[in-house]
Amino acid sequence: MTVHAASAPLHRLLGQTADTVSAVRAGRSLTDLMGRVPAALRGGTKALSFQALRSLGGAEAVLALMASKPAPPEVSSLLVVALALLWPGDEPPPYAEHTLVDQAVTAARARTPAAANFVNAVLRRFLRERGALVAQAQRSPAALYNHPAWWIERLRQDWPTQWQALLAAANRHPPMALRVNARHVSVAAYAQRLVALGRASSPSADLLMGAQALVLEQPCPVLDLPGFADGDVSVQDLSAQHAVALLLGVSGSACALPPGARVLDACAAPGGKTAQLLELADLDLLALDSDARRLERVRDTLTRLHLPATGSQVALKAADARQVATWWDGRLFDAILLDAPCTASGIVRRHPDIRWLRRPEDLVALAAVQRELLDALWPLLKPGGRMVYATCSIFKAEGQRQIDAFLQRHAGEGARLDPLSPGHLLCLPDNPASSAAQPTGDGFFHALIHKP
Repeated sequence: MTVHAASAPLHRLLGQTADTVSAVRAGRSLTDLMGRVPAALRGGTKALSFQALRSLGGAEAVLALMASKPAPPEVSSLLVVALALLWPGDEPPPYAEHTLVDQAVTAARARTPAAANFVNAVLRRFLRERGALVAQAQRSPAALYNHPAWWIERLRQDWPTQWQALLAAANRHPPMALRVNARHVSVAAYAQRLVALGRASSPSADLLMGAQALVLEQPCPVLDLPGFADGDVSVQDLSAQHAVALLLGVSGSACALPPGARVLDACAAPGGKTAQLLELADLDLLALDSDARRLERVRDTLTRLHLPATGSQVALKAADARQVATWWDGRLFDAILLDAPCTASGIVRRHPDIRWLRRPEDLVALAAVQRELLDALWPLLKPGGRMVYATCSIFKAEGQRQIDAFLQRHAGEGARLDPLSPGHLLCLPDNPASSAAQPTGDGFFHALIHKP
């Protein structure tokens, strides 16, 4: 991992990262926290926070072994971050070990001067005894896999032969996948623009996604992508691109929906799938989200991409999709995309804070919301219509078991699962959104349901 923050002293980055990781452990979203970090420290803090959160379970366990009594919060948070950055793994530490220790001590002097010697002693002992301390700490599953114990057990139950691979995959860096705006430029032409800038890419091997997806050989800042500000391209994971392609029945240039089809994009924010719908088809589209502030992100996304394009009509409305009477005008939909709120357990490699923020009761509560959304929206679909249920989760309670229960509840109405439904896409090499030559897509669940 490279930290692009040469102008920011490392001790300041470590202090800011310690505060950030501590706030995550207190229940704050890393995305929200980053918006409050000073601009000069934001890039480095984000990079260090990502790495620290990927090794947080081990760092917390080993600190408990070395400290005879709990340190003050501002000291323990700094130590946890430093230990996580020194934790053995597939990647080398972001800085030389002696530099990390020295700068952590400097950060301690600035935060709690009396604790500087203690921080120095703990970190130097860890370097001397790292092998034995790590082995002892990893007797705890949370330290061994760097996920909460309940999460590990849930994966073990859902995926008895793959759970360990899934936990390992969650701690690797994700690829950077692009969605080329088909209304602006072809994938082949955009790939050539990347080549001209010295950036290699490859198209997706998944024919379901038509001709929109490219995977970069090396990630880069979004503003370095040619035409990003002009709406030529967006960043969107390969697995995430499945939902819209499945709803539209896209294969090559064909589309299952006629021009002007009435489509509901429920739970639309932040707008990636809303935009993808409009890039591929001319639609009468209603984008719905319960959070008015997040709905503004949908509007911003459409504005950057110059959507809606000619032939489409778009309405954005803030409402709870379950409360149909508050937003529906009585006209049935040809297609419904339900990208339901979920634990986001399939995208933890992109959002390493999620595993530490979620609680077992969240899964129960979110599964209930998903069930309510499915039952509320199904009656709004025309006979002959199609609905895609999607979650960025690898927990079966939010995927296969959820849709199996739905089909049982609505069997008398003829609800039918399309055989093209990919079901659970795991962040593993057999993910259909991937190929032997490409990194894996994120973990998702997609089901296409037909109404007779």
